[in-house]
Amino acid sequence: MNYRAENINLWLQHGSTDPEIVVIYGISGIGKTTIAKFVYNSNYTKFEGSSFIENIKEISQQPNGLVQIQSQLLSEILIGRKVKIHSVSKGITAIEDALWSRRVLIVLDDVDHMDQLEAVLGLKYRFCPGSKIIITTKRAKLLKAHQVTMVHAVETLDNKESLELLSWHAFGQDHPLEDYIEYSEKLVHHCGGLPLALKVLGSSLLGEMIDVWKSALDKLEAIPNGEIIITVPTLRVGYDSLQDDDDRRLFLHIACFLIGKDKDYIVKILDGCDLYTIVGIQNLIDRCLVTIDKFDKVQMHDLIRGMGREIVRLESKDPWKRSRVWRHMDSFKILVEKNGTRTIEGLVLDMHMLRTSSPINSNEKVLETNAFARMQEIKLLHLGHVQLDGCYAEFCTGLRWLYWLKFPLDSIPYNFPLGSLIVLEIHDSGLRQVCQDTKCLPLLKILDLRQCHSLTETTDFSCCPNLEKLVLVDCEGLVGINESIVKLERLAYLSMKNCKNVRMLPKNIFTLKLLETIIVSGCKNLSEFSIEMLWNMESLKVLETDGIPIGEFWPGRSLSILSCLQSSLVELSLQGCNLSDDSFPRDFSNPASLRILNLGHNPICCLPNCVQGLTGLNELFFWECRRLKSLVRLPKVGRLHLEFCVSLKKIANQSDQFQKHTTSCFHNDNLVEWEYNYKLEPIGRVDVKIINLLGLCKLESMARIRLRKPYQSSNGDDLNPVQGLYERGIFSTFFAGEEVPGQFSHKSGGSSISFTVPLLDNYHRIGGLKVFAVYTKHANDSPWALPGPMITRVRNKSKGLKWIYAPSHCGIPGKGEDMTWLSHWNLEEEVHLDGGDQMAVSVIMEPWLLVKEFGIQLVQQLQ
Repeated sequence: MNYRAENINLWLQHGSTDPEIVVIYGISGIGKTTIAKFVYNSNYTKFEGSSFIENIKEISQQPNGLVQIQSQLLSEILIGRKVKIHSVSKGITAIEDALWSRRVLIVLDDVDHMDQLEAVLGLKYRFCPGSKIIITTKRAKLLKAHQVTMVHAVETLDNKESLELLSWHAFGQDHPLEDYIEYSEKLVHHCGGLPLALKVLGSSLLGEMIDVWKSALDKLEAIPNGEIIITVPTLRVGYDSLQDDDDRRLFLHIACFLIGKDKDYIVKILDGCDLYTIVGIQNLIDRCLVTIDKFDKVQMHDLIRGMGREIVRLESKDPWKRSRVWRHMDSFKILVEKNGTRTIEGLVLDMHMLRTSSPINSNEKVLETNAFARMQEIKLLHLGHVQLDGCYAEFCTGLRWLYWLKFPLDSIPYNFPLGSLIVLEIHDSGLRQVCQDTKCLPLLKILDLRQCHSLTETTDFSCCPNLEKLVLVDCEGLVGINESIVKLERLAYLSMKNCKNVRMLPKNIFTLKLLETIIVSGCKNLSEFSIEMLWNMESLKVLETDGIPIGEFWPGRSLSILSCLQSSLVELSLQGCNLSDDSFPRDFSNPASLRILNLGHNPICCLPNCVQGLTGLNELFFWECRRLKSLVRLPKVGRLHLEFCVSLKKIANQSDQFQKHTTSCFHNDNLVEWEYNYKLEPIGRVDVKIINLLGLCKLESMARIRLRKPYQSSNGDDLNPVQGLYERGIFSTFFAGEEVPGQFSHKSGGSSISFTVPLLDNYHRIGGLKVFAVYTKHANDSPWALPGPMITRVRNKSKGLKWIYAPSHCGIPGKGEDMTWLSHWNLEEEVHLDGGDQMAVSVIMEPWLLVKEFGIQLVQQLQ
């Protein structure tokens, strides 16, 4: 993988004066997404924001698909910050506003149309200089889109590479077992160098005897005219290798209806279809037919999805005789002609997804409920913008999963058969009440009524005793939750996000012993009693109260509320709760289990004392805490989020040792001291010993300069006083002009110097190294050219050692100006430079900067 991605990695690490685009181009299954993920994961921490958006082609085909893509991009770039987008044009503007001043890395995977690029990239030149965009595509016409910088055409694997990949998946090593060499080589020939086919074929034959390999080879060789077909026939070997019909049904259900869904969600639905879903999904993973992504969603390559759907298509030339119907036009015709059959197990129809060339007016066409009468075995039904007329008594009596976007009625009819449902999702609909009367839903595990804005009351929950997940997001008309919710002994997840009119939670909700996740973010009218009650729930693992102004409504009570942290709590979000420094207790009572804490968008000025005791944190959020000035005694944390902390000046850890963590920083213009990273101070405050050592003088008259900072919000146009930078035992300063103070024994008009360390007496050693470089901009450079990484490299050729330093801050010369970089390296005693050592010192700058003079001086000191 390293060598296949080498050119892209080099491009990503190379600075640029403009935003740049690389297109990774090739056929399906050749490894475009794999390469993109590899280079993204290797480089995203070097940028000020990043986003990887997969399956753009598929997402864009959904209702408001382009807006979904824009929302995901902004959410990832802004680290979870939600930006509401109502149209593509508004989204383009929001993206430009968010990205103009930050270097970002963006991957757009599986792009197949120009409008998808335009929705994300808009006017490319408005992106921040140095931003990098990677596009993967199968469409050659996109190679010239948006002034592409480079095209990376992905080649198929050669025979040696193919044999290695097949062997890893079939034998767990990089070569075949001796008895399998002939069959392996022949199978490789049939895969045509396609990585996906090699993975699927190898995985399907793992641990199989020779006769199974021969059978698989015979099947492939039966392809007419000996053609090498690297799609359905080759990939189908993996499907055919599945041990039983249950696994095959599971695979086809996922391929037709459930790609991108949560694994647990799929398990609940398909276990209800009498499948052994957990072990079945593992069997599919073992054969490389599905993957589980970092969000625990089940994903499938589009070639494998196509293979699965082709298997279903070959069941019959007539769609109504097939087991699954996923094409919207096929579904529409079946319902209009009422010729469905008991063969159909699942069906998808969104009236807004019918082809625009169709003469059908989806807003006016009303279908009839009896169109489903003959589909007696249908268990999976996905509808969108579908108007139905008629009696529901015989409507799909065996459904396990019903998803209905824009459900047309204000309540579910009394005769609607819900008894077999496991998952019921009614989104963005006009429901005023869930059901016309109390209905028994004994098997229901998930009830999702998000964006039913007119819903004023929930159902009597005693009718669904096995409910595990209840979603009421954006039900703005809801004023309360039925008290019967306390009877839901299996309830584990409750989301009431943005239910703005709910004031009270059922008083005995704390008795639900399995309830682990509660999200009440945006419920601004929720009472103090309800908040305290949530805080005292012993089973709770995730609690999100974002946007509830706890510190404003109950200023005297917030301290006692926050002090009662339950020992079970793993994730706590208090974003935008108007909490000041005085709102936090000195200690959390039970901090051991907490892994994620979000304190973003609160008016705190320093690190709360209670946070200092949280030693097990994986993520800590302070983004947009605009009054935050210092984070002193910061505990060890895996990832730290500090975006838009515009007043932050100092970060210091608890431990005396450097703590390695991933940090998201941006708009932190005032951050001048970060323990074990750097410290920045005006040159007039620098230790006088260093000033004298470097020969600096007339400090008060030094002209202001443009200084590039690592986490700033602008392009560095503001003039700053000359600063001293301490960083890992090295002191640096940048100042205008070409007059270099002090003596330097070695100088060069280029960018490198080689020399021999002189012999010293027994009383002295080399204790330091002074380095200077005078540089300027190339005359023909773009006015937007900014210095990327500057590097000083010191090599001891005699001992085979090298040291590299790239300052976090650097001076930016103006047009026709010179800039001097002066630094002192403090060489510790363990870093020996002995007389006679052959040394090479060089300075490396970006192509738009020209080194005019370069010099070094060894500094002696007493032993």
